Amino acid sequence: MIDVNNNQNLNIFPLKLLKLICLCGVGSRRSSFELIRQNKVSVNGKTVNEPSHIVQINDSVAVNDREISIEKYVYIALNKPRGYICTTSDPHADKKALDLINCPYRVFNVGRLDKDSEGLIIFTNDGDYANKLTHPSNSITKQYEVVTSTKIPASKLKKLLEGVFDQGELLKALFINEISDNKYIFTMGEGKKREIRRMIAFTGAEVRSLTRICIGSLKLGNLKTGHWKYMSDKEISMSLSKS
Repeated sequence: MIDVNNNQNLNIFPLKLLKLICLCGVGSRRSSFELIRQNKVSVNGKTVNEPSHIVQINDSVAVNDREISIEKYVYIALNKPRGYICTTSDPHADKKALDLINCPYRVFNVGRLDKDSEGLIIFTNDGDYANKLTHPSNSITKQYEVVTSTKIPASKLKKLLEGVFDQGELLKALFINEISDNKYIFTMGEGKKREIRRMIAFTGAEVRSLTRICIGSLKLGNLKTGHWKYMSDKEISMSLSKS
């Protein structure tokens, strides 16, 4: 049975199964969709693989045999240190970014930072918010401070702005600001796996450090490495703004 201790939850039923799973903080819209399609979701004890299945207020919904309930939405900003990985699904993973957060709610990371990168990453249990933040149509940009082994020639920087192909993918920066001989601010749109590192490799240089410093117009600011905080309503809005 759905937890309706919060009166605002009474007004949302009936609703689609996919919507409910997102509201319960199980994961993003995309990952929740996959859970349903992989037959990992049941309603009243019966497996349901149709995301549009209608759920009533008295229905019992479980994911991986674990009953779920609607929780309070939380939004967390973490300054991820280097060496930590962004995963909530691997119980054997060493040094998970999630372990740095002491939060009573089950949250998941929105997007990723690879193990060797650091900086701003957001955790939440709001699947709709996560979808807004990551969907390409919303054009939410991210900024990264990149320190390289050597100065990148202007001709190579121009190539990165025009776009380069790697492994069949077009990699492209929206803007690049040169701060010093080997320090740059990259503004990126839709993220691809290890995109900036692959772009820097194209230039012949190596990445010495890579730090995400901004999501939308939400800046990392003075949040210390390894520390986290609950985001204010203003900060939530800033993260969704098109900077």
